Amino acid sequence: MPRRKLATWLLVCGLGLAPSAFAQEQPSDAFEPEAATPSVEAGLVRAERQMVAAAHPLAAAAGLAILRQGGNAIDAMVTTQLVLGLVEPQSSGLGGGAFLVYFDAGDDRLTTFDGRETAPAGATPTLFLDDSGEPLAFMDAVVGGRSVGTPGTVRLLFDTHERHGALAWRDVVQPAIDLAEKGFDVSPRLNALIAEDAANISRHAATRDYFLGPDGAALPVGHRLVNPAYAETLRAVAAEGPAGFYEGPVAEGIVDTVRNAEGNPGTLALSDLATYEVVEREPVCVDYRDMDVCGMGPPSSGALTIGQILGLIEPHDIAVLGPESPEAWRLIGDASRLAFADRGRYMADIDFVPMPLKGLLDPAYLATRARLLDGDAALAEAAVVPGSPPWDHAMLLGDDTAIELPSTSHFSIVDADGNVVSMTTTIESGFGSRLMTGGFLLNNELTDFSFETRDDDGRLIANAVAPGKRPRSSMAPTIVMQDGKPVIAIGSPGGSRIIGYVAQALVALIDWEMDAQEAVAMPHLVNRFGTFDVEAGTSATALSGSLRALGFEVNEAPLDSGLHAIVIRPDGLEAGADPRREGIALGD
Repeated sequence: MPRRKLATWLLVCGLGLAPSAFAQEQPSDAFEPEAATPSVEAGLVRAERQMVAAAHPLAAAAGLAILRQGGNAIDAMVTTQLVLGLVEPQSSGLGGGAFLVYFDAGDDRLTTFDGRETAPAGATPTLFLDDSGEPLAFMDAVVGGRSVGTPGTVRLLFDTHERHGALAWRDVVQPAIDLAEKGFDVSPRLNALIAEDAANISRHAATRDYFLGPDGAALPVGHRLVNPAYAETLRAVAAEGPAGFYEGPVAEGIVDTVRNAEGNPGTLALSDLATYEVVEREPVCVDYRDMDVCGMGPPSSGALTIGQILGLIEPHDIAVLGPESPEAWRLIGDASRLAFADRGRYMADIDFVPMPLKGLLDPAYLATRARLLDGDAALAEAAVVPGSPPWDHAMLLGDDTAIELPSTSHFSIVDADGNVVSMTTTIESGFGSRLMTGGFLLNNELTDFSFETRDDDGRLIANAVAPGKRPRSSMAPTIVMQDGKPVIAIGSPGGSRIIGYVAQALVALIDWEMDAQEAVAMPHLVNRFGTFDVEAGTSATALSGSLRALGFEVNEAPLDSGLHAIVIRPDGLEAGADPRREGIALGD
C-alpha cells in the first residue's frame, strides 16, 4: 500500500503523526530525576545503536541512562521496570508479575522467562464462590487480599540480571531509589486514573494515604509525590537480592497486608513467597510471511492466539486489501474469533493442564480452520466453536469466560550489542487489589482464573484455580525474527484485547509496511467474542457500517492500548510509542 495513503489513513483517524523525531542527547550519561523528562516530540524516533520505548518518559530516560553507562538490555530492563513501578504504579510493579521475551545476541538465542504470579498454597477451588456456591461479583473478588497471587517480578528481574546483566545489581536498582526519594510530578494520566478509582482506593488506609489528599480527592496534576517506603524496599532488594523481598520485613508486610485485608482477606503465606520460582520456557513461534513471530507460551495465551490469528489470515493477501478494507477486517476479525474459541477451551498453565501446544499452531490444523474464512460474510455464532487440534492425548475441557481487565504496561529495549528485550508487566487491573505495602501495590492476578471450575455441561475448565498454578494471561511480549535475527520487538497492555492490539500492529508492520509509529498509532478494530470493538473518535468508525453489513455487531468505544515497538532495520533502529498513553521512545 502506498506510503502516502497510509499517512492519510492515520492522520484522519485523530491520532495524527508528528514529524519524525530523532532522539536527543542528554548532557550526561547519569540519570538525573530532576531533569529527566525528555523533550522529544511524539512521533517516529530513530537511533543508530540503542533504544528504549516505555510507558513513561522517566522510565525510558532511566533505561537509556543505564545503556549509556555501559549497561546492556537486561540492565536497562531492571531499571526501567523499577522506575515504572514508581511512576506508573497502577499498571505494574514489585507486587505483580511479568513475561520476558529475550534475544541474547552473544549466544544468538531467543528465550522466554515466566515471572507470572502463582496461586497460594491455601487457594481452593471455591476461592471465588460465595457461601451459596455462586461466583462473586468481579470487583468484590478484586479489592482485598483474596485476589493476590505470589508476586514474580522481583525474582524475574534478579534471576535474568544474574545470568545476563553487565552492571552491578546495586547500580541498576539505584536510579529508582533516587527517584522515589526526590519524588516525581503526578501526571495528568495518573491523576485521572486515581480520580476514577478513588472509591476503591479509599477502602484501604495505606493506599488511600498515598494516592488521595486529606479531602479524599486525587492528588493534583503536578503534585510532587515522594515514596520513601518504596525506596526502603528497593534498598533491601539492592542489598540482599530477592531475599530482601521474598523473606524478612518486606515479605512479612506483604503477607500481613493480604491476610488482614478488612472484609476480603487472602491466603498468601510466607512459604508461598519463599518458594516462588521463575520458569524459563521455549518461545512459541509461528511462521508468517517468511518471518518467525515469537512470544510467550502458556500460561500466556498471547503468542498462541496471535499465532493462530496470523496463521488463519496468511492464505489471504491482506497487504493488497489494506487497512481501509472491510474485507481485510472481516478476515482478521473472524480469525480472531476462531482463535479466541480455542483459547477459551484449551489454554491455561501447561504445568498443570495438558494442552495441545504444538497442535494449536499445526499448519494442517490452521489450514483446516482457515477454510472457515472462505465466505464473504461474518461467521455465524454457531460456527465459532473450538476446533480439534492434534495432540498426544485427549482431554475434553469446558469453555472459560474469565475476565481480564485492561491495565498492564509494556516496554521494548535494544542495546548496542543487539540484545533485545520485550517485556509485558502487570499487577492486573488498575491499582491491582488496591492493597499497598512497602510503597508498592499488590496484584489482583488470581481473578484471571476462572471463577468456576466446571462449565454448564460439567466439564473441567482448564483455567480453574489451583495451588501453585499460574493464571492464564493475554500478555503478548513479542519478538519477530527474520533469518535468525530479531527485527521487531513489540507488546501492549489492554487485558484480553492485548492479543488484538499486537496482532493488528504486526499486520500493520509486516503487511501494510507502516513504520513503528504508524503501526502503534493506527486506530483499533478488535474482535474477540463476536462483537467488533471499533475505536471511537477515529476514522476506524467509517468502517462500522460496512462491518455491520457483513453481519458483525459493532461497538464503538475507547480502546486504550499502550503499544511500544522497536523495529530493527539495516540502517538502524526506529521506535514508536502509543499516543493513547504517556510513553515515549529514546535512543542514541
